[in-house]
Amino acid sequence: MVKVIHPIAGVVGFLTILTFWTSTLISELFTSYSTVAVVKSMIVNGLFLLIPAMAIVGATGMSMGRRRKDAQALAKKKRMPFIAANGLLILVPAALYLNAKAAAGSFDTSFYLIQVIELIAGATNLTLMGMSIRDGRAMAARRRGFS
Repeated sequence: MVKVIHPIAGVVGFLTILTFWTSTLISELFTSYSTVAVVKSMIVNGLFLLIPAMAIVGATGMSMGRRRKDAQALAKKKRMPFIAANGLLILVPAALYLNAKAAAGSFDTSFYLIQVIELIAGATNLTLMGMSIRDGRAMAARRRGFS
């Protein structure tokens, strides 16, 4: 069951962050302040999907990879703490801050500074998560004998 839940949670987390990232970029570049405020609010609401998905993928990954010593498993183990810290220490606080600023109509220098940091941190997590998805698919293919 864990082998089914883990990739689903990983893809849900990846696609959620990708949706947040692209929605932010499109709204910031092409829409009004009121639309940006709606997007920021929806991202905060979306954290109720993202955070459990990331917790599930982390827990199931640790469970499945506990004794694995192959290069791909070790790479995934090294990436996961950075992904988690980036999310909890940068992305979640940035989402809450940007939502509060946007709701107040305060699109000032600090808003855009944090917005740039959030976009960079989000792109970093997407890259790292994509690498982990790639490695996980290769590990599963090898397990099935398709390597």
